Amino acid sequence: MCGRFNLIDSPEIQWLCESLGIQLYSEQCKPDIAPGGSIAFIHCKGGERLVSEATWWLFLDQDPDSSNYLKPNYKYASFNSRSDKLSNKRAIAYTPYRESRCLIPASAFVEGLGDKKTYHKIELEESAITFGGLYKEHLNRDTGEIIYSASIITLPPLSPQWDNIHPKSMPLMIDFENEELVEKWLDPNFQNVEEFSALLEPKISKAMKVTKIDRPSKWNPIEDSFMILVEDGAA
Repeated sequence: MCGRFNLIDSPEIQWLCESLGIQLYSEQCKPDIAPGGSIAFIHCKGGERLVSEATWWLFLDQDPDSSNYLKPNYKYASFNSRSDKLSNKRAIAYTPYRESRCLIPASAFVEGLGDKKTYHKIELEESAITFGGLYKEHLNRDTGEIIYSASIITLPPLSPQWDNIHPKSMPLMIDFENEELVEKWLDPNFQNVEEFSALLEPKISKAMKVTKIDRPSKWNPIEDSFMILVEDGAA
């Protein structure tokens, strides 16, 4: 994933909230969100679904004497968590994948080709997006405040549909209308992650609207949109 998305109040986002039984506030809706910024994420605590704020960077500086304490540790690009690292016990994502999964709501996201000039905005047709994510909880030793950090799980690229969009990866998107799946994904006590194996295979489950844009931070379209349709048997 190129590392940018937005969250815009819309009928699609309102349907997401109704489906998941959560509420998003106006200040959580943002036209442009970059790594290291504040994001809304959905998690489960004490059997209740909550919407909290997190830093979009899973690995934060843990040194209380550092001026960067509980801010992104930029030595490690942890705003994404690669799916092929989720079973690596030494990876930062290993434990969160088993104990603290989350959903990250979005309206659209940006992917870059890697040439620093070709970018596309991706939306789901008539649907909001819920990224499959991970989060960590941190205790601020100075204030006693709980701080959250989060990442988006990324999958191998989908070829050939993704070759001219972002050939390295694509984000995990979870169907928020699949209540059984959502329940298991958000349950911190559900650790049989082998059940999620099919989710980690890249596929198109909902039609995507793709629009070439000028700059990731501006989101200005420069060409007509085109569609990537659902694969046979994926819906």
